[in-house]
Amino acid sequence: MAISRIGLNELEAALAVARRGSFRQAAIELNVSTSALSTTIAKLEAAIDTRLFNRTTRSVSLTEAGILYLQQVGPALENMRAALGEVRTRHAEPAGVLRINAFASAARSALLPLMLDFLQRYPKVHIDLVTEGRLVDIVADGFDLGLRARNLVPADMIVLPLGQAQRYAIVASPAYLNTHGRPASPADLLNHPCIRIRLPNGGIYPWHLEKDGEHIKLEVNGQLTLDDASVVKAALKAGAGLGLLMEQDVQEELDARQLERVLQDWTPPRQELCLYYPNRRNPSATLKAFIDLAREHARGEQ
Repeated sequence: MAISRIGLNELEAALAVARRGSFRQAAIELNVSTSALSTTIAKLEAAIDTRLFNRTTRSVSLTEAGILYLQQVGPALENMRAALGEVRTRHAEPAGVLRINAFASAARSALLPLMLDFLQRYPKVHIDLVTEGRLVDIVADGFDLGLRARNLVPADMIVLPLGQAQRYAIVASPAYLNTHGRPASPADLLNHPCIRIRLPNGGIYPWHLEKDGEHIKLEVNGQLTLDDASVVKAALKAGAGLGLLMEQDVQEELDARQLERVLQDWTPPRQELCLYYPNRRNPSATLKAFIDLAREHARGEQ
């Protein structure tokens, strides 16, 4: 076998033996016989005129030349695998299940239009969306993608901004405000019944307000503690007091004048929303297509 005729099979075989430290274990990994693997390695060593392995009846180890050779071949082979995977991905048709984790308000405002567009383009894909308030490890929990505010995305993830900044709104029903008046400052909130929000970890969410560089964290008072935005909205429309919700969660009620904002200058835009996913050399055709479409949507919003 001339050097020019050495193929991927021979290189994969040498790497497997080096990785396993055993011809038998490497043969099992490669699904070939031990004798066939031994013959492949022998031909490779003959082609390069260099012994790569020291063999005894009990062990296999790399020679100094073998160490040097495989240090060079290993990364090159990984690059070849990545290139082949990229080619396969580009020509494969998106199909199968795409699992996404997000919190509910972001899913409604930013993710739903993107998902519906994606499913229309790729009818063989099924999207499994899980919405929850708690932060999860998307890799450990088997998700392909996550959607969170940028400051909540783990540092080791690839981030794709969607261009939609998050913003809170302090709201109440017109009837409540007509009867009890409108708070003129954050301190006035302590004199109003406010609906408290219970977090997934059991804690109570403090109201974070900001204006001109001044940051205030309020532990509001109220007779109601709730953990679902739709229930909070229903209580607010019934005149139960003041509530803090994501702006996109109450936009419909604001447009219909069922709710009104107060202290709007104390709720500036916060962190932008980002899709995030682990760094994988060969993402599936489905994941790659979704990311490409997300970038297309993000550019359209700029």
